Amino acid sequence: MAEAARQGQPRSSVWLGGKAHRRRGGGQPSGLDRARIIDVTARLLDAEGLAKFSMRRLAGELNVTAMSVYWYVDTKDDLLELALDQVMGGMRLPDPDAGEDWRDQVRALAREYRTLLVRHPWVSALVGAFLNIGPNSLAFSRVVQRVVRRTGLPPKRLTSTISAVFQFVYGYGTLEGHLASRAAAGGMSVDEYFQQALSAVTAAPQAAEVLRESQEIMAARGGDTVAEMLERDFEFALELLIAGIEAMVTREGEAAGAAASGRTEVPGETESPEQTEAPGVS
Repeated sequence: MAEAARQGQPRSSVWLGGKAHRRRGGGQPSGLDRARIIDVTARLLDAEGLAKFSMRRLAGELNVTAMSVYWYVDTKDDLLELALDQVMGGMRLPDPDAGEDWRDQVRALAREYRTLLVRHPWVSALVGAFLNIGPNSLAFSRVVQRVVRRTGLPPKRLTSTISAVFQFVYGYGTLEGHLASRAAAGGMSVDEYFQQALSAVTAAPQAAEVLRESQEIMAARGGDTVAEMLERDFEFALELLIAGIEAMVTREGEAAGAAASGRTEVPGETESPEQTEAPGVS
């Protein structure tokens, strides 16, 4: 980690000061370039995870010395940030100006972000570690903001709305990615891992009651595989969020109308005389 980060200062970024395109002069190994280094880095991270990644491991995969890699990047953090932005570019982003319904575009963005997090489990550990100002990260952020603006919510509600949708997706995709990684580490499919975990929990007396309740609601949800169960949960949760946005658009509009007409109460929130009495007072 950089010295500045150790001293508690904000981590810098490979995208500042021209570092993303800088290369040391002279002596570069033949057959090696930054694009190849980033590609192999992303592939290693997908295959082995963030904990096992090292510049020495990367150099071995590239069949060069570790010092050769440093002709192209200053630090391991810079390389991780470059790899992060590269995979962010794999998302298919809707066109906010295409005239499509904002609901469909929110769904598309949420699904793409979830797919990214599941396909590359190491991403979730890095998105909060860097400034995320690479071209692909900025393109994603820009489209998200422009789509959410089209919901009709006032500007003061936009960041909360973005957080509600995409922090949900981040959490869901992170857990789903971890599940897949644990199964793969054990040499099992996700379904096999799930059944093994379920059997282990069933044998724990302290979990028996909770497990019975869980099995009831899981059976009601339906789905023959873990993938089907996860898909159903994600899609319904996403619809809950979209319905919530629609409800808040209506509520904010009513509040604005009330303010414009000089009324102080928000429609739908007026209390009856009975509601204004203290609990327990007749």
